[in-house]
Amino acid sequence: MRTDDLLVLLRGVLLDAHATPVVLTPATSEPSITIDVDASDAAEAAQLLRDALPAGLTLPAVVCLTSGEDRVTVTARHLPGAVPVPDPRDGAAGSAASRAGVVAGRVALVTGGAQGFGEGIVRALHASGAWVFIADLNLDGATALAKELGERATAVGCNVADEDSVAHLAATIVATCGGIDLVVSNAGIARAGSVLEQDLAAFALSTDVNYTAFFLVTKHLGRVLRLQNVAAPDWATDIIQINSKSGLVGSNRNGAYAGSKFGGIGLVQSFALELVESRIKVNAICPGNFFDGPLWSDPVNGLFVQYLRSGKVPGATEVEEVRAFYESKVPMGRGALGADVMRALYYIVEQAYETGQAVPVTGGQVMLSS
Repeated sequence: MRTDDLLVLLRGVLLDAHATPVVLTPATSEPSITIDVDASDAAEAAQLLRDALPAGLTLPAVVCLTSGEDRVTVTARHLPGAVPVPDPRDGAAGSAASRAGVVAGRVALVTGGAQGFGEGIVRALHASGAWVFIADLNLDGATALAKELGERATAVGCNVADEDSVAHLAATIVATCGGIDLVVSNAGIARAGSVLEQDLAAFALSTDVNYTAFFLVTKHLGRVLRLQNVAAPDWATDIIQINSKSGLVGSNRNGAYAGSKFGGIGLVQSFALELVESRIKVNAICPGNFFDGPLWSDPVNGLFVQYLRSGKVPGATEVEEVRAFYESKVPMGRGALGADVMRALYYIVEQAYETGQAVPVTGGQVMLSS
């Protein structure tokens, strides 16, 4: 088997044994354990790893895996603050972890993580003790953010609409940490315009980034999560799409965006049904408008500017009037904030008995209906 697959299986075996998040990082020191894995499938390889690891192995430990002529050496360790995960079948109220604590020590990915909502999610996950991969087409921005955050932050350049780029992202995560626990598919784009006038290229771009990219991210990172589950069948993992309130209700003169987000909810529900057998939960968060982020406030291509140009707000002649119009539509009187999204994200990770859901975080602007 390939050594990157063996890394995922090794992490799964350790997760299964410790019930505590583990990272596998490249090591140059001499290994304390060397395991030669000659197996025909993942299940056999996982069992060989279980049998070869000493009972009661304490971490950190330096482990060398060999398969044929291939060889990889890693340090297996818990990140500071990592805590054992409670048994989800324990119904006692005290068994629930604190919201932020549910990601401590876990390995997470945030696509579109260099700015806006994505940057807020990266910062919050990192502050909560996770190792965060910041994937973005803007590699300079992702690198600067990773440098600012320091240890446990890794920047990866990625075009989420390109399959080779997403496959490289998945391979980088495995080579760096051995596997992953939380995938946040956040990268998105909005190109407003009338259905009677919008050109096909703008429509297709929204579809590629908001819809097709979620398929690609789930395909390649889901394979890692599924393989990890072979060795850790009781370890639950999460794929979370950052969707939009426009995935729940239509959006006037913004059909490309709304259509791609509606489609994303369909993918969430379908992927949830398929991946549940590998204990992969798939859910969506549908935030209201993040007025202070670049999607809305960018002075050149932000939605406030686009909506002013397209005449979406009758009578508006200035950007400030467009903003005031949209703020007035929110019962709670403000746009969504990063903290609002994070509370929903922590809830989804903590919730052991939900998958295929779209959680609105809209200040009451969009409410669930039967």
